[in-house]
Amino acid sequence: MSRNESVDVLRKKIDQIDEKVVALLNDRAFLAQKIGRSKSQNNQEVYVPHREKQILQRLSRLNQGPLPEHSIRAIFREVVSACRSIEAPLKIAFFGAEGTYSHLAAREKFGSTVTLLPTASISEVFQEVSQERVSFGVVPIENSTEGVVAHTLDVLVDSELKICAEIYLEIHHNLLSRTGREQDVKRIVSHPQALAQCRQWLTRHLSTAKLDEVASTAHAAMIAAGDRSVGAISSALAKEAYDLQVIAANIEDHPNNITRFLVIGAQETVPSGDDKTSLVFSVKDKPGVLHRMLQPFARSRINLTKIESRPIKNKPWEYMFFIDFKGHQKEARIMRALQTLDTSCDFIKIMGSYPSGK
Repeated sequence: MSRNESVDVLRKKIDQIDEKVVALLNDRAFLAQKIGRSKSQNNQEVYVPHREKQILQRLSRLNQGPLPEHSIRAIFREVVSACRSIEAPLKIAFFGAEGTYSHLAAREKFGSTVTLLPTASISEVFQEVSQERVSFGVVPIENSTEGVVAHTLDVLVDSELKICAEIYLEIHHNLLSRTGREQDVKRIVSHPQALAQCRQWLTRHLSTAKLDEVASTAHAAMIAAGDRSVGAISSALAKEAYDLQVIAANIEDHPNNITRFLVIGAQETVPSGDDKTSLVFSVKDKPGVLHRMLQPFARSRINLTKIESRPIKNKPWEYMFFIDFKGHQKEARIMRALQTLDTSCDFIKIMGSYPSGK
């Protein structure tokens, strides 16, 4: 390319490339339609987590710049979402109201062409999926600073649904208001966790403002939309949903604030080559029992990524153990470890094997 080409000439070349891109996107969509018809005839699922992961991994390897990897992934996530909607419409339930971080996680995972249904509780998400009113659900499971979402674990134990995928979402809190002016804010509202995660910033910038806890960051945005003296700590998505202005962005005290979400559904996923498995088990409380339970994983060189204990309801001093580990339940080494574990447990349940979100 000549260095002397004018902007008009370069724009004309971009227009020509755009024409090719549109034609190729429609070629892709046409093939997606054919795949959709085949899936329908064979009663196959429209959303296939391992296939989506393989597509994004392959495109990341092919990318030579100047577009960064995260941009390629974001672009093609929407392309995949649009093509998938041609195969068949997807409806996804998520915990919370429009503009919450769960809403943002669901849109991040499934793109903007699906129907997203807000729900009032984590249990309701499971109910919507179980009764087949939606295809999948999105629920929070843990935050890097606040820890595990216990209610999600409790519902998973009793549910027949499986974990199909996971989403890691960087949480960036924004201070929003109707006017966008810091001096107008006399009261700040948000979810207790969001207020706690922004405590230092609030002390430095708005130490005289009254802080009030509300049910969710989306509820906070709704309140701010109706009162110009109220600031809401919420997501960037809430700015769009409730027509607010940004006073300050990224006001969280710790930059590495990440929430992990789970995609739940009725289907079991096939191995993708980079998977994670979640299970829960309980044992009699005896000295060294947890060490013995973990030995099958060590012998099979299975990498445990998380261990969480929860008390069993109505059974004082008895616990369930939740474990995440690398690998898929259909791998031979993992099948052997699970068989050994099963012989020593009072209760064991695999909650799902699914593509790793990292």
